[in-house]
Amino acid sequence: MLLLTNMHADVRIPKNTRIGPRFRLYMPDGGTFHVGPGCDFRRDFVCEISGGGTVTIGPGTIFTSSALIQITTSLTIGNRCVFGQSVMIADGNHRWRDRDRHVLDQGYDYRPIDIADGAFIFSKVTLLNSVGERALVGAHSLVTKPVPAQCLVAGSPARVIEQFG
Repeated sequence: MLLLTNMHADVRIPKNTRIGPRFRLYMPDGGTFHVGPGCDFRRDFVCEISGGGTVTIGPGTIFTSSALIQITTSLTIGNRCVFGQSVMIADGNHRWRDRDRHVLDQGYDYRPIDIADGAFIFSKVTLLNSVGERALVGAHSLVTKPVPAQCLVAGSPARVIEQFG
């Protein structure tokens, strides 16, 4: 069943997309959510798009379980990317340095995020920046800086462990 409650949102999901239980889109201001053919959203996928944010997911991409995406600018995911369990992707960070104002009153710093073709993001990763082509992000990592193509990064914050290709 597809339930649309915001006619200002642009949602495109092809028929050959697998959508598992508890798939949710939260787009109160509209925005764009486009999915390429052959994607697999296994279970507990949540995407929150604010303002005029845009999420584009390339063909053959897989989200295993419990993904949370929060976008205000743009997120572009390439072809055949894989996301492990409990991955979070956000394009903004809270500002927090003004000691006279509550963190929630200081605003955010945003950046568009690009995840290139063939990227593999293991379980329990927080992505706050872009990931290069065929890069691997190790489990439990925090990505705060762009990840180069064809490398393995891991840690908190994530750093290059091995370059390949």
